Amino acid sequence: MGDPKKAVAYLRTSSAANVGEDKDSAKRQRAAIAAYTKRRKIEVIAEYYDAAVSGADPVDQRPGFADLLNRIKGNGIGAVLVESPDRFARDLTVQLVGHDKLKAMGIELVPVNAPEFFTDETPTAVMVRQILGAVSQFQKAELVAKLKAARERTGHLGGPERYSKDVVRLAKRLERKKLSLRKISEQLATAGHLNANGKSYAAQSIKNMIA
Repeated sequence: MGDPKKAVAYLRTSSAANVGEDKDSAKRQRAAIAAYTKRRKIEVIAEYYDAAVSGADPVDQRPGFADLLNRIKGNGIGAVLVESPDRFARDLTVQLVGHDKLKAMGIELVPVNAPEFFTDETPTAVMVRQILGAVSQFQKAELVAKLKAARERTGHLGGPERYSKDVVRLAKRLERKKLSLRKISEQLATAGHLNANGKSYAAQSIKNMIA
């Protein structure tokens, strides 16, 4: 068991549109964790951030969280701090599996907006965890469905993937400015154009758009 007064912070942002110095997602998460550690006199040893990573992705397949796991193995860290349970994971199964993985390492997972969320083992608390996790999972699925419906309403162009006319026009305009595929993807995400999974477009998708 590690020292509960030594912790690492974990931040996650689902959409590339919410990533960047001028965005508030990471700032909000960081501020919530800082306020909690100040009240509890907890030392944050390091911070790990998965930008544009889905809350449904298994935790050990996320680059930032994989680095976190390597850092905390056997070095006295007692807790992983997150802003809220859904910042850790939106998928209920991923959330509970990730929590159990940390628990097996003797490390506590603490959502700072509900510190006892994962530790209270009364039947009511367990039920609440499961319900809230299921609701978060449903909200994510509902958002993806709404984005898909919105894209379908705008009309699509054919190809291996299907893209709205607006996103193709913007991609071609950015390509004429000699931007790299990565920069085009970032600009599309900033403008609110994401793929069916709510993530920024991959390089091959950009190539298909501008072909």
